[in-house]
Amino acid sequence: MSFLEYLQTDWQAVMNALLVHVQMSLLSTLFAVLIAVPAGILLTRHEKAAKIVLAVAGVVQTIPGLVMLGIGLLIFGLGMLPSVIVLIAYGVLPILQNTYTGIREVDRLYTEAARGIGMTNRQVLTKVELPIALPAIVAGIRLSVVYIISWATLAALIGAGGLGDLIWTGLSCYDTNMILAGAIPASLLAILAGFLIDLVQKAVTPRGMKTKKGEE
Repeated sequence: MSFLEYLQTDWQAVMNALLVHVQMSLLSTLFAVLIAVPAGILLTRHEKAAKIVLAVAGVVQTIPGLVMLGIGLLIFGLGMLPSVIVLIAYGVLPILQNTYTGIREVDRLYTEAARGIGMTNRQVLTKVELPIALPAIVAGIRLSVVYIISWATLAALIGAGGLGDLIWTGLSCYDTNMILAGAIPASLLAILAGFLIDLVQKAVTPRGMKTKKGEE
């Protein structure tokens, strides 16, 4: 049976796996953003804590995915919940680092000028720092999303489902069509997500910053 014939026969199973994979990736990304962006903002106000937190997050990032999934399995059992928790842990670091770095690199002239015209600290953050740091934050989200979509294929090993189910089942029974049916959509999904977020990053980049990059 050719790959196209396999898709015609089992397209429903492939679509169901794709939907589960997208759902798992979206949930993980959403919670990673909700955790990492506020934490990154908070760390810019506490430099000593920032070094410790970023170091710990970096260590978590170096732990192999299978080990993290195994820990998740032992603590939370089988299913999507442990997989999403592990994917969140992996997805937090790029967003956290970029949020922290993006805000820290905002030129002091802007923040001092904002305070000079009577803005409060909150207004400086929301009206000056975050808009300037937004391209860096979106870049972190882009990196995180691509990581999460890729790592989500491992989640099938602890019963989360998704495209990884097709890949690992195909590997166990030497079915090339099944492996391709999981690997190709996962790769295309990561590429598409990266492309769409890249467009968002360009859209939120202030004109002045675009001009500077063009001049460089």
